[in-house]
Amino acid sequence: MKSSRRDFMKWSLVTGGVAVAGLSMLKPAFAQSPVDPVCPVLPAPPPGTDPMPIAEGLQGMPGGRSPATTPWVEPLPIPPILQQAASPFDVYPLVNGVERQMDKGFGNDPGPLNELYEMHVKPGMHSFHPELPMQEVWGFEGLIPGPTIVSRYGHPQIVRFYNELPIDHVGIGVPEISVHNHNGHQEWYSDGHPTEIVRSGEHRDHHYPQIYAGNDPREALGSLWYHDHRADFTSQNVYRGLAGFHLCFDDVDSGNEQDPNPQALKLPSGAFDIPLMFTDKAFDNNGAVWFDPFNFDGFLGDKWVVNGKIQPYLKVARRKYRFRMLDAGPSRVWGFVLSNGAPMMLIATDGNLLPAPVMVDQIAMGVAQRRDIIIDFSQYPIGTELILENVAEQRDGRMPTGKVLMPGSPVLKFIVDRDAVGAEQDFSQVPVSLRQMPVMDLATAQQHQRTFVFERKNGAWAINGNYYDGEIPTFAIKQGQPEIWTLKNGGGGWVHPIHIHLEESRILLRNGGLPGPEDQGRHDVILIGPGEEVKIYIRFRTFLGKYVMHCHNTLHEDHAMMLRFDVVP
Repeated sequence: MKSSRRDFMKWSLVTGGVAVAGLSMLKPAFAQSPVDPVCPVLPAPPPGTDPMPIAEGLQGMPGGRSPATTPWVEPLPIPPILQQAASPFDVYPLVNGVERQMDKGFGNDPGPLNELYEMHVKPGMHSFHPELPMQEVWGFEGLIPGPTIVSRYGHPQIVRFYNELPIDHVGIGVPEISVHNHNGHQEWYSDGHPTEIVRSGEHRDHHYPQIYAGNDPREALGSLWYHDHRADFTSQNVYRGLAGFHLCFDDVDSGNEQDPNPQALKLPSGAFDIPLMFTDKAFDNNGAVWFDPFNFDGFLGDKWVVNGKIQPYLKVARRKYRFRMLDAGPSRVWGFVLSNGAPMMLIATDGNLLPAPVMVDQIAMGVAQRRDIIIDFSQYPIGTELILENVAEQRDGRMPTGKVLMPGSPVLKFIVDRDAVGAEQDFSQVPVSLRQMPVMDLATAQQHQRTFVFERKNGAWAINGNYYDGEIPTFAIKQGQPEIWTLKNGGGGWVHPIHIHLEESRILLRNGGLPGPEDQGRHDVILIGPGEEVKIYIRFRTFLGKYVMHCHNTLHEDHAMMLRFDVVP
């Protein structure tokens, strides 16, 4: 990994930003725009006219903005469920048949009881919108998003990832991967460590044991996602499409609203449990996806993309739905509201169920954060249209301006078009009590405290003044030892969504005050604003080995706001 910058020169077009499809070669930099980049609701334009006036926005790109597109043209795609492998395979390979050596204390031997899956990381042809050209993307199974992994506690899995990306590609990204099961509780080998690289033509097996942290069911995970984590190239590879959902269930959050088990919450399930991956992308004059990997502040697009489609619509029945919302980056902080001002029922932060539902008017999400919400469409007559809007104005990759857009910018339309009858009958419920929080050992934790300052240094990004080196641990933490960490934003002009691998944390204090509603619960990503200081409780159990903490603004992560820590006996 010492040569990673040379790799960057080799695999990227260093003369400027480039289109993913290799259709253009452009100068870098995303400039501050006089207006917030939006996808406005516009009528279909007369032939030969452009409905979106050109404005400064994507500096260096011909036209200054992405081409105009008509909203609500295509339905929201729902990612397919990943099916088990058609035939069994040996469960111990490392890379390309090299036998894996199980390290002492690194978790359970995979054994013969695993569910086996295969995932092929490869190019695919994708349409973001009918008014833009089909173009090559990179995806798990060639799809954006990739297939959804569905797992259940007590049912361990092995997923074999085949790297079938082209070695001779042109454009952003590098055909080398390290797949991170984001928020997963797994041994380091299967965590997607940034320097554990699988090259084109190779494969790697990841073991997901599906056990609770600390053997405590209150530590259950829910809405996870997986994405590439290759050091120095995460932003580019994920922008090209390397991301998908991973949903976990157990006897409480069982994924069955008709579950006879008295423990089951009976939340909306099946076709009424819908993952929503939000990204913002830019397109050049040819309609090819465009990205600037040299903007260290962060990158903003001017097109809202949900599950791979620009401003799609979803037809819904008059019943309750569960939406698993994910900010998949690269840099935008979203602020979601419903166009009619109705509140939403928040049931999970970072995909982990809260002790009780919370009614909120707005859902705020930084990169990699998740929010599970319930919307009850039974209160609306057939023909009602609701729009999920983004009201957080953001002019560059650093942070939102703080201005609330009124009206908001339209992202996703819900169309109530039928009654919930027959197979769509609503058997779901949202209990007043969901999942209780684990007990914290604060007395012990106060004896073990650390401070981390996230700051800019010489134009790049650092933690406590140091850049990422995947070969050297910054510190070691004793297995099972509760600690209190202080996360400080050392600058006044940026926000940093801080992600800690392996274990979740609890927010104790934000700027000396008690955490607000969305700071409640368990978190693997913590958004810290300019000059903010957040104290968290954290403890690493079950697994030993090397893990990382980093900013999940993926441009910050790549340049090089990340550190390695080791969990030791």
